[in-house]
Amino acid sequence: MTIDIADQFQTLHEIVKFARLALPQGPWDYLMGGTETETTVKRNRQALDSVAFRPRVLRDVSKIDCSAIMFGKRIRMPVFLAPIGSIETFAEGGGVTAAKASEEFGIPQILSSACNPGLEAVARAADNFRIYQLYVRGDAAFVDDHVHRAVDNGYTAFCLTVDTALYSRRERDIAKRFIKPWRNRNPVGMEYQAALNWDDVKRFKDKHDLPLILKGIATGEDAVQACELGVEVIYVSNHGGRQLDHGRGSLDVLPEVVKAVDGRARVIMDGGCMRGSDVVKAIALGADAVGIGRLACLGLGAAGQEGLVRTLELLEDEVRISLGLLGVTAFEELDASHVHSAQPVDAPHVFSAFPLLDFNDGY
Repeated sequence: MTIDIADQFQTLHEIVKFARLALPQGPWDYLMGGTETETTVKRNRQALDSVAFRPRVLRDVSKIDCSAIMFGKRIRMPVFLAPIGSIETFAEGGGVTAAKASEEFGIPQILSSACNPGLEAVARAADNFRIYQLYVRGDAAFVDDHVHRAVDNGYTAFCLTVDTALYSRRERDIAKRFIKPWRNRNPVGMEYQAALNWDDVKRFKDKHDLPLILKGIATGEDAVQACELGVEVIYVSNHGGRQLDHGRGSLDVLPEVVKAVDGRARVIMDGGCMRGSDVVKAIALGADAVGIGRLACLGLGAAGQEGLVRTLELLEDEVRISLGLLGVTAFEELDASHVHSAQPVDAPHVFSAFPLLDFNDGY
């Protein structure tokens, strides 16, 4: 008998639990881990848990619109699939499977250049809203080649990741001697990423018409510099806590960046967002859209394309309820007056948003 996936997964807790049971230990540790002490991972969650809601009541919320506009396109909610290297580790088909879920549900996918089967194959597989993200592994001609290929294959925008000048020490993997099968011990071209600088951003803007996103902005100062060069989207991110240890949580960084940008560019973010309430908090504090990375991998790990779509459906339901109980009917009505600083209730953990699961028992 076929099990209906909506019956099988009625909460995000169940998605996480099923993914844990389905994934081998190595990929699971890679998914949940971060750099060295994993302080930045915890601060992502702590930042989200340090915000409380200020609901308004007696508003007509009988009709709620969870949709948003991104690059002039209407999307089902202001959420996108964050770029994830080697997403094929979590579901057969990798980037293609995620792209099909993106098309089916109706939100954008940012495809990582470290993801198989590559930008052309992913573009052929789905008619989705897609953006391409590049790790720089070559000279200017290397970058230009990827831009042209992205344009030719219908990618709406181009994303450069700027917080990976050096590859961090993921000690959860090192301690268990987990050698990621997708990563060479001596990767080629890392020196180009290390040398990436503002002159390269200027060259990109001077040469290409494709909108540019800079992923990994963590200060107002860098946001200002990006705006002065004409960058269209500032992407607040700390790589899910996988790069610089002891960084700030993304939601703590967000207001600083929004203030510095001052409307000159769009601002998007990722970093620990696991629940609909997380999305609503980020939008209230000025983000235009929120990326999900680990949560997307959990959906894929639980049940492939169906699992990711179901994860997004549950997330959307949480978003809709949060909006309605705050007294708003659309994201346009949401602002900083709907949130307030608060003390976290629980100690932060990469999955502390799921208290029904015992993460000390093999998680």
